[in-house]
Amino acid sequence: MNIAHRGASAVAPPNTLAAFEKAVELGADGIEFDVHLSADGVLVVIHDFNVDDTTDGSGRVAEMTLAQLKQLDAGSRFDPAFAGERIPTLEEVLETVGSRLLLNIELKCFSLRDNGLERAVIAQVKRHGPAARVLLSSFNPFSLRRAKKIAPHIPVGLLYAPWLPLPLRRAWLAPLVPHEARHPEHTLVDAHYMA
Repeated sequence: MNIAHRGASAVAPPNTLAAFEKAVELGADGIEFDVHLSADGVLVVIHDFNVDDTTDGSGRVAEMTLAQLKQLDAGSRFDPAFAGERIPTLEEVLETVGSRLLLNIELKCFSLRDNGLERAVIAQVKRHGPAARVLLSSFNPFSLRRAKKIAPHIPVGLLYAPWLPLPLRRAWLAPLVPHEARHPEHTLVDAHYMA
């Protein structure tokens, strides 16, 4: 299965509608993308917790309203040909490619507390109907537990990487987190892991 990470992010600005449309054009089976809550509670698709590295703006996503985020250029930094590309909402992604691709939605929440992200994502996915074509993933096992409690029928994937705290680094908490998939960073995958 070919999953385009942040869309076709080698040829279009990552996590943009242009990257997702290009993934469809190139024949991807699915896309992986990241979802945050804006300051006014709108689900927006952007990788980092701040806008500094991928847009012409500066600041934390969670401290900016949708109107502020929509003013930012999310394309020019990647390539001037993409000038004017905007940070999409989850709603826009679902409307644009939701019926054509498997969607691996990464929940960007490192808090132990419930900020409403999981509930909002699941509600929006249910409104669009492709729940069978959605997998929710996160580095945060608490986020995945909340998602499973809200929607046990939607599969979840546990992400882990060497930069995480030790218990999360090797998915030691995996037995405590109901999940259907494990997504290790590629540096953790070796012959021993695959055995």
